[in-house]
Amino acid sequence: MELMIPVQTSAEAKMPLYEQIYLYLKEEIRSGRLKYGMRLPSTRLLAENLKVSRSTTQMAYDQLLSEGYIESRPCKGYFVLDIRELVEIRETAVNEFFGEEQEKKNKWKIDFSPRGIDLESFPYGTWRRISKKILVDDKKELFLSGNHQGEPSLREAIGNYLHTARGVRVSPEQIVLGAGNEYLLMLLYQILGKDRVIGMENPTYKQAYFVFHSLGYQVMPISMDAQGIQVDKLEESGADVAYVMPSHQHPMGIVMPVRRRMELLSWAARKEGRYIIEDDYDSEFRYRGKPIPALQGSDREGRVIYIGTFSRSIAPAIRISYMVLPQNLLYSYRQNCGFYASTVSRIDQNILYEFLVSGAYERHLNRMRAIYKAKHDILLSKIRPLENKFEILGENAGVHILLRVREKAGKTVSEQELVERAAAYGVRVYGLSGFFIHPNHNEYPAMLVLGYANLTESEIEEGMELLKTAYLECASKK
Repeated sequence: MELMIPVQTSAEAKMPLYEQIYLYLKEEIRSGRLKYGMRLPSTRLLAENLKVSRSTTQMAYDQLLSEGYIESRPCKGYFVLDIRELVEIRETAVNEFFGEEQEKKNKWKIDFSPRGIDLESFPYGTWRRISKKILVDDKKELFLSGNHQGEPSLREAIGNYLHTARGVRVSPEQIVLGAGNEYLLMLLYQILGKDRVIGMENPTYKQAYFVFHSLGYQVMPISMDAQGIQVDKLEESGADVAYVMPSHQHPMGIVMPVRRRMELLSWAARKEGRYIIEDDYDSEFRYRGKPIPALQGSDREGRVIYIGTFSRSIAPAIRISYMVLPQNLLYSYRQNCGFYASTVSRIDQNILYEFLVSGAYERHLNRMRAIYKAKHDILLSKIRPLENKFEILGENAGVHILLRVREKAGKTVSEQELVERAAAYGVRVYGLSGFFIHPNHNEYPAMLVLGYANLTESEIEEGMELLKTAYLECASKK
């Protein structure tokens, strides 16, 4: 199909071209003018029709993909998704994508978004220097199709990093690179087959749920306790694939202890065809104690599929994620997906390779740990006046914490009331209910998720002063 999108290409345009295309298509989908299941033009065809670069249309499509408005079907193209369940994810993703401008539109003084990262500390100079180095010569081969799994040199570098930093047992042939975790999960659909039941921790990372749901999988929400996913509940669910985040569960921040990890691996080994998808979410950022090894390193039966991304540790625009397949799934991958071209630019892959092997990535991680720890410590210090009303959970790792209302005699404040009180003072906070597969599954006391990565230290202090006023003064008036 051909789309006529009104775009302003002049210097007077108030927003970038990709943002104009993204906003137009989003509104067409939300209004129903682009209906569920409709196929969109390819990025190349749309770029030709609009007389813009292909990277511009790709950026617009990438954002629509990440928010769940469209899906990419390998070898078929882009298709409009059913958006009835996507209100919560859409609002947070838009705020992340357009940053400060969107923040101003929403009129939030402080936004404790759990999805942000600190882009002010991105090593722009190093990235620019490596980029120039990669492109200084006429390297024509970089503009040809590369290995379908990703550049061998980069896969080897990632494998070395995962082995030393995360304890992952891996060879380069087991690694598949892709443009985002969503793409890799869609590849898994081709590898594992459609007749699967997915057991997911609940609450969970909703974007993964949306991908599984859009692929037609039956998803079973599995409740958690203080040690993570309850394996007996997983067994009862009939699931044959478990999606877990054992090193730092999102959003609860739970670190799965060794005993529970062994129970989970035993569950997978008991029946042929069972697998565990380990999403190593925020594993790089831990502020107390030693790093927690990956579950995959303890797997001796070939049942763990390990997934990670550089989007959280470097920048969201670095759309390079990796998947480590067990040896016994490599044949299925080659048979069902071996003909797919890599979705990551060879230029970007080579830049990331240099970033890794030069030591720049390790230096960047060390710096970000120090920056995030400073923000983390300020946030915790400012929460102290609220400790008689809230219990702090999920601290000492990741880039968010949780505040759980302490149970007391009499009426307990609701999550919605906490969100509304904060909003009255211009502060955006996030209720835990938004992370459940179905919000009515939430049986926890009222709980808030506060992210701090994309806030400055002064913004954290200001936000917590406003929250203190909202929760203490408002309470005293009752």
